[in-house]
Amino acid sequence: MSSKKVEGSSSPAIRRDPYEVLSVSKDANDQEIKSAYRKLALKYHPDKNANNPEASDLFKEVAFSYSILSDPEKRRQYDNAGFEAIDADGMDMEIDLSNLGTVNTMFAALFSKLGVPIKTTVSANVLEEAMNGTVTVRPLPIGTSVSGKVEKQCAHFFGVTISEQQAESGVVVRVTSTAQSKFKLLYFEQDSSGGYGLALQEESEKTGKVTSAGMYFLHFQVYRMDSTVNALAAAKDPESAFFKRLEGLQPCEVSELKAGTHIFAVYGDNFFKTASYTIGALCAKTYEDTTEKLKEIEAQILRKRNELRQFETEYRKALARFQEVTNRYTQEKQTVDELLKQRDSIHSSFSVVKTPSGNNLSNGSSSKAQGEESKGDGESAGEEGGSESRDKSKRKWFNLNMKGSDKKLG
Repeated sequence: MSSKKVEGSSSPAIRRDPYEVLSVSKDANDQEIKSAYRKLALKYHPDKNANNPEASDLFKEVAFSYSILSDPEKRRQYDNAGFEAIDADGMDMEIDLSNLGTVNTMFAALFSKLGVPIKTTVSANVLEEAMNGTVTVRPLPIGTSVSGKVEKQCAHFFGVTISEQQAESGVVVRVTSTAQSKFKLLYFEQDSSGGYGLALQEESEKTGKVTSAGMYFLHFQVYRMDSTVNALAAAKDPESAFFKRLEGLQPCEVSELKAGTHIFAVYGDNFFKTASYTIGALCAKTYEDTTEKLKEIEAQILRKRNELRQFETEYRKALARFQEVTNRYTQEKQTVDELLKQRDSIHSSFSVVKTPSGNNLSNGSSSKAQGEESKGDGESAGEEGGSESRDKSKRKWFNLNMKGSDKKLG
């Protein structure tokens, strides 16, 4: 597979073949890829190369290559079509807190508090101590839990010993924090040299009033949710965040454990303070119904993810059609408004022509005369009313005099 130039910088860098970066063959198995990644990641880790700026780029290149080859689907896409088939913008980006400095760490903490998912690397000291086998491992028997506090960028290691029967039934390891601390749950595999190499890691997620992370070794494919995928989609197009929500499902690389002792660790991922946690290990034998429910819900979610991929295509077409008819509606409304406006203008053209000003004055004089005539009629009526009123007064006075005369005569 050929290399590819990365556009957009003054001196474009060459994106190298992931197999070349990790120094593995095209038919390398998962274990070979994982082993190569561990060695190179530790070699170029920013903690160990503070004075070498090139090491940081090499570390990112190693992490980028591993993120492709460790994912069966991305590896298949790359093998078939190269980098063009890989969504580089959606690849995981991690930061090393030990090299951020106080100010940048404060900004990172603020973004994390606001809900922006920020991935951090496991410190080189922890990885190196584990690789050398110099870490202290505390026992964590199946069916028990342990609580503690771990300093930032440090880890507490636990050994979970499982029997053949427990391995066959399945094992679950979960960590919770009622203080809503930020942490990582790590799983290490033992190397031939006697040390421990990082194989899996789960970022803590807020679920309800706690933060939690879990690993489920139940003999069927279990998926973890990578929230950074959805966050990147939302930043580009908030509407697409819904359709990309289930794209964050990533298959866990390990689905079962063999009998023996397995090493887990709780890594303090808080930006400033210690992380409070409770870690527990249990056998799935006593949770058979719950295990079946998880298996079924995982299958339903995968089916729904495929359905959403198809539905998004339909939705985009319908949305484009809706935009088209909405634009048509706006245009038609403007056209109708303009036609009615022209119609009103034509209606207003049908108006009576004004007569000369002389006739208007004549009409005014006639009206005035009629007003005066009406006034004269009113005055005549008033005079008649006054005469009748005087006649009534005379009769009343005459009657009074007559009554007075009758009394005198009597």
